[in-house]
Amino acid sequence: MNRRHFLLAGLGASALLGVGAASAARQRVWNPCRAALPPDILGHDIVRAAWDGLDASKVWDVHAHLAGTGDSGGGIRMNPRMLSPLHPTEYIQRLFYLNAGCAHEAPGRVDQSYVERLHNLADGMRPGFKLVLFAFEQTHDANGQPRPDLTAFHVPDRYARDVARAHPAYFEWACSIHPLREDCVEALEAAVRDGARAVKWLPPAMGIDPASPTCDRFYTALARLDIPLITHAGEEKAVHGAGRPEWGNPLRLRRALDHGVRVVVAHCATLGEDRDEDRRHGGKVASFDLFARLMAEPRAEGRLFGDISAITLRNRRIDVIRQLVERDDWHPRLLFGTDYPLPGILPLVSPARLAAEKLLPAHAVPVLETISEHNPLLFDFVLKRTLRAGAHRFATGVFETRAFFDRKTP
Repeated sequence: MNRRHFLLAGLGASALLGVGAASAARQRVWNPCRAALPPDILGHDIVRAAWDGLDASKVWDVHAHLAGTGDSGGGIRMNPRMLSPLHPTEYIQRLFYLNAGCAHEAPGRVDQSYVERLHNLADGMRPGFKLVLFAFEQTHDANGQPRPDLTAFHVPDRYARDVARAHPAYFEWACSIHPLREDCVEALEAAVRDGARAVKWLPPAMGIDPASPTCDRFYTALARLDIPLITHAGEEKAVHGAGRPEWGNPLRLRRALDHGVRVVVAHCATLGEDRDEDRRHGGKVASFDLFARLMAEPRAEGRLFGDISAITLRNRRIDVIRQLVERDDWHPRLLFGTDYPLPGILPLVSPARLAAEKLLPAHAVPVLETISEHNPLLFDFVLKRTLRAGAHRFATGVFETRAFFDRKTP
């Protein structure tokens, strides 16, 4: 990588997810994309302890992204802004995402190298481990028409399906369907027939208001088919779109719950603030607090869940991480996810910071830092298995997520 790209990358770490520039400069910035772990790390007590008590065949990463440039012909599209240095934020984000997926030095085969890297990383986990790979819908307008000009990136359902079919020992897939599409129900039924395990939304980026009555027919179909909706809530920094930020408010998911939909709130809404819509003149409160309120409501019992992807990033509050670990009553409703490729962006997670806050033992820090340079999936998994808040840790069931995707509807 030339000096200009390196400087852009160093600045981009802070712009990407709120990491301070001075802090980023002190940290490892560019992912070296190393291969197999050193034997002493692979067999380290911390790594072995992370797998103890788990059935690896039940451990699915419920939150993993596909990415690329579209050079495979599979239909992936990036907004031209991400390809132009004239739009530095989007341009630098693209550099980081592709570097995190180790596809940055593969002109003409970026899509393929991204998938190959994922395959290799999954191979470095225990046999039986799988990732649920996300398709990513285009932004649509209020008339249900696609707006590629307002779409940051698009990963079609067929691409995610075909990647999963080509590597069934490692991958499952989630479709992404806009509820205002005229054919949204038919598209959902087709995706389920093709093996889709869930639906992925990012409402503000895709132009979706989860509280709108226009979503009702899609919610009815989700409940009928017993397909979970994995949807972002809270502030979004990684993807730009055309929707309104308030559409990420966790409280706006009540409509889906009232229709009987199983809803997974990505990242447990651990970032940002939203308006308290339960109060007439409600000000903004932490999105996580609204998620916690929703978790306590009767309508949410057996229907509302949270995934723990991205919760350990630097821009998450320590007290929120600690609360998630301590809330044993929530653990049956929490699901392990990595938000890959974000764990491959090295400055975004600091094991040393977590150790300083007594959430990790100090001796785990160098082991985790070494793992992060070789296998971001294993790094995120071992980190979250090692987290402690006093006598509390995430329960085994948080990581054995396979059964969550079993459908009651045949």
